[in-house]
Amino acid sequence: MHMKRSYLKSFISLSIFALLLASCGKNNMSRGTGWAINSKSGGFQYNTDFEEQETGPGLVFIEGGTFTKGQVQDDVMHDWNNAPTQQHVMSFYIDETEVTNLMYNEYLNWLETVFPTQNPDYQLIYNGALPDTLVWRNTLGYVEELTTNYLRHPAYSEYPVVGVNWLQAVQYAEWRSDRVNEFILEREGFVKKDVRYTEVDANSTFNTKTYLQRPEVSYGGKTDSLSENNTPLINSGKRGTVQKDTATINNYAKIENGLFLLSYRLPTETEWEYAALALVGDREYNTYRGKKKYPWSGEYTRSGERRTEGDQLANFKFGKGDYGGIAGWSDDGGDITIQVKSYPPNDFGVYDMAGNVAEWVSDVYRPIIDDEYNDFNYYRGNIYTKSVIGEDGKAEIVPEDELVFDTLPNGKVYLKKIPGNIVEEAIDEEETFLRQNFSESDNRNFRDGDRESTKKFRDLPDENSEESNKPESNMMYNAPIHAKVSYDAEGNRIVTVDKSNKRTSLITDEVRVYKGGSWKDRAYWLDPAQRRYLPQYIATDYIGFRCAMSRVGSKNKIKKTARHKRSK
Repeated sequence: MHMKRSYLKSFISLSIFALLLASCGKNNMSRGTGWAINSKSGGFQYNTDFEEQETGPGLVFIEGGTFTKGQVQDDVMHDWNNAPTQQHVMSFYIDETEVTNLMYNEYLNWLETVFPTQNPDYQLIYNGALPDTLVWRNTLGYVEELTTNYLRHPAYSEYPVVGVNWLQAVQYAEWRSDRVNEFILEREGFVKKDVRYTEVDANSTFNTKTYLQRPEVSYGGKTDSLSENNTPLINSGKRGTVQKDTATINNYAKIENGLFLLSYRLPTETEWEYAALALVGDREYNTYRGKKKYPWSGEYTRSGERRTEGDQLANFKFGKGDYGGIAGWSDDGGDITIQVKSYPPNDFGVYDMAGNVAEWVSDVYRPIIDDEYNDFNYYRGNIYTKSVIGEDGKAEIVPEDELVFDTLPNGKVYLKKIPGNIVEEAIDEEETFLRQNFSESDNRNFRDGDRESTKKFRDLPDENSEESNKPESNMMYNAPIHAKVSYDAEGNRIVTVDKSNKRTSLITDEVRVYKGGSWKDRAYWLDPAQRRYLPQYIATDYIGFRCAMSRVGSKNKIKKTARHKRSK
C-alpha cells in the first residue's frame, strides 16, 4: 500500500512537472526576476526557442579551429610575405562556389529596376556596379567575343564572374545581405507577400540596419501608408500587424527574434585560407599544424584515386602556351575559366578553392602577419564607424536626392551608399577614450611606421633626435600617391599623377589581398597559403570572389564529446 502511494505521488509530481513545462513553453520564467517571459499580457518578449543560426543561401558551414597560416611548400620568390604563424579561426560560413555571372546579373537587374538608367541621376549607380568586360582584351590575342558574351551569355551563366574590383565585390555582398533578409521577413510573415517585387523603387528600398534601427522608414515609410482595404501596405503579413480593438498596430521583427542573418561579406584572408586547406579531413592523423599542400589530399595536381587516377583536380596553366592540356583524357576541361563545381569539393564541401579564378579577400595587404599582437581571427582592415544621429535623436537615412559618389583613381565612379541605408561616420574620441583594445577609427595601418615594424629600424636616428621627426625617417611604405581624377565645368577629365622617382613600394591602405591560383597561373599559386595583392579599384580577367558570413552561438553544429569520454 505504501509503495502504491509512492508511485501515485511520483506520477502526480511528474504530471505537474510536465504541465509546468508545457505552460512555460510560451511563458518562460526569468531566472533574474521571476517574471514571465513572452507573457500574453505583455512584458518582456524574447525568442527563447532559438536553436541554430540558419545557413544562408549558397553557404557552407565551416567549423572553426587552429591551423598554421602561411605555410607553403615552396617559396621560390623568397618574399617571406607568408611566414608561418599559428592562428585560430572562429566558425563561419562561406560560399560553396565563387559568385557566378548568373548571381551577379541578378544584382545588376535589381539596380537597373530600382534605379532606372533612363534617369540621368541614376546612370552612374548602374555603371559603377558593372564589371569591366574589357579585362579580357589582349594586345596580341583575339578574345573579343569574351568581352561581349562572358558576362551575359547563358553559356557562361555558371562561370565565376570576373572584371569585378574589390570595392564592387564589397557592395555586392552588402546588397546580397539585404535581399536575403528581405526574403526572410516575407517568409516569416512580417511583410506583405511580393513587396520586394511590387513596392520597391529608388525611394523605398530595404536595408537591414535601417529596419532594425528605424523600421518605420523602411520601404520609404510605406509601413504607415494604407491600401484600399485599410491595412498597412508593407507590414500586412500575418505577423507584421497586430489587431488591438479596432486599431491595426505595426509589429516589427527585432534582433531578439533571431530571424535576421548576419551580413554577407568578403572572407578574411585567414578564413579563406583555413576553408581552402580543409584540414578537417586530416584531423584524425594529427596534422592540424599544416602538412597539406592543396585543398585536396596529396602533393600533386592529378588525382591519385583508382577510379580517377591521372585526372586534373584544378583549372590552371600547365606551362607556356598550355592552358588546358592536349585534347583527351589529360585535358583539364577549360582554357579560360570553367563552370563551377567542375571538380570535386574539398573536405569542407567547398568548390574551386584552387584554380579557376583567384579570389578577393577583405584584408589590406602587408608583408608581415603580426601574430605577436593577435592570433585569434586575425584580420587587417578594421574601420570602426557609428550611425549618425540627427537632431531628433534618430539615425539618419541616406536620402534619394542626396547621392554621394566617389571617383576612383582609374576614373571609375561608384555610389558609396544606396538610398535608404543608415548614414555612418567614423567613431570619435568618445568611443576610444581610455580604451586599451583600439585607439582610432581607421586601423588599416596599425603599427606601421612604428620603429619595431619598420624595416631596418635599428638604423634609424635616435627617437629624440631632430632627424627622427622627419616623415621619411619613420615611413614604412613609401608608396606612390594615388592618381587624382576630377572633372571641370565642361565635363573634361583632369588626371593628376604622382611622377616621383623616389617611391619604394606599391603598398598602401587601399591595396587588398587576393588568394588562390587561377586559369592564368601555374600550379605554384594553387597553394592556399600563397598571397598576392592589387589596388582595390583594379579588376582583372582572373580574379573573382566569394562571400562569407560570421556565425553566432556555438562553435559546432553537432554537440561534441571529449575523446576520453566517448563510449568504447
